[in-house]
Amino acid sequence: MQTTDIQIEPDIGKAVQFQRHFFNSGKTLSVDFRIDQLIKLRKCIVDHEKLILDALNKDLNKSSFEAYATEVGFTLSEIDFTIKKIKKWAKPRKVHTPFLHAIASSRIYPEPYGICLIIAPWNYPFQLIMTPLIGAMAAGNCCILKPSELAENTAAVVSKIVSENFEPEYIKVIEGGIETSQELLEQKFDYIFFTGSTDVGRIVYQAAAKHLTPVTLELGGKSPCIIDQDIHLEYAAKRIAWGKFINAGQTCVAPDYLLIHKNIKERFITEFKTQVESFYGKQPAECSYYPKIINRNHFNRLIDYLQNGNVIFGGENDAEKLYLAPTLLEGVSENDKVMREEIFGPILPVITYDDLEEAIQIAKKNPNPLSLYVFSKNKKVVNKVLDSIPAGGGCVNDTLIHLGTPYLPFGGTGSSGIGAYHGKSSFDTFSHMKGFLHRSNLIDLDIRYAPYKDDKMPALKWLMKKFL
Repeated sequence: MQTTDIQIEPDIGKAVQFQRHFFNSGKTLSVDFRIDQLIKLRKCIVDHEKLILDALNKDLNKSSFEAYATEVGFTLSEIDFTIKKIKKWAKPRKVHTPFLHAIASSRIYPEPYGICLIIAPWNYPFQLIMTPLIGAMAAGNCCILKPSELAENTAAVVSKIVSENFEPEYIKVIEGGIETSQELLEQKFDYIFFTGSTDVGRIVYQAAAKHLTPVTLELGGKSPCIIDQDIHLEYAAKRIAWGKFINAGQTCVAPDYLLIHKNIKERFITEFKTQVESFYGKQPAECSYYPKIINRNHFNRLIDYLQNGNVIFGGENDAEKLYLAPTLLEGVSENDKVMREEIFGPILPVITYDDLEEAIQIAKKNPNPLSLYVFSKNKKVVNKVLDSIPAGGGCVNDTLIHLGTPYLPFGGTGSSGIGAYHGKSSFDTFSHMKGFLHRSNLIDLDIRYAPYKDDKMPALKWLMKKFL
């Protein structure tokens, strides 16, 4: 990529202006340009793999395996899929034209929004800034990236990769805390993509509204996991334990609480404990690859949840090491704080139910979860749950892995978010779909033109019936 003659200054407002100047040059409209930049990004990530993995270990104590699987490898797969599909996605798409508009054709033209702001969280600090960036680049946008200051080591690596390989008028990283985010939100962007808490999402939405800027909000919520009595016990326990305790539960789509049929509760809990011990040993504090809590504030918030209900497994903690063991709670009330707030940590409340409708009604008291999980061999049970509980997405007989396919959109609904991404959904999110009708000059029907006389009505009604 050639360097322009623009001199970038650190001022946020000027950074946005320079990106707008570059976007208006039209360079990002070329699909070949977009592919070249995605190939470059891929090479940068591969070349800096060890640096990225080390940073994730420092920030969250993620093992190289977990960090590669959920962050680096995930990102590389998304790039590969996008490079493979982008030419098809970017082509104008012909769609049906109603008979009413005969001798015409209709096409949808994907076009980039322009200057995009991407604000990332701390829990998956590499993947959750790079994945939306891939979609924005593929769609032909310029981007300003705001990594989380709480994952400072990963933020520094992201900044290094971008600043050393991309012109700042095309992609720029701006680091900082709350004040930096506030200043960024005062600027006029053409699209804002935010991943984080619902409370901050509201602030972002309000700021975007001042400029009528479209947004994607990837938020959170309390994702229920409903367990029927007719399940594969070992697989269910293993998959739920994995989905809950990966990244020490600091995952927006982690199962937030269990709704389990009373007839299977004791057997499930016994198997669940067995699976957790097979993952992390009898003393997870001594496990080198069990992640830590991001900081003391979040640690203290999680410890406070332990006062709700009774700890039946785990609960051990160490404030100095920011360690909290995989934990099961029972005896919690629907009014307890642990059942009113997103947990975002390795604590899993267990609630029993007698009848499926009872479980559904409990889940619906925390509306629009980002993810919904149901474990059952009974298709009627599965369909009843999926039909009854609005959610962003989820899995049947598994957890989390719906994020791992680029063929499924990922996003929330209601309080868990607005919009979706991954794969083609990312390209679509960062593209305005511009519709155009191309009219032929072979014929021009007079019926639509004045004067509007009554004798035209029968023909008009006939044509309107043929609209589709």
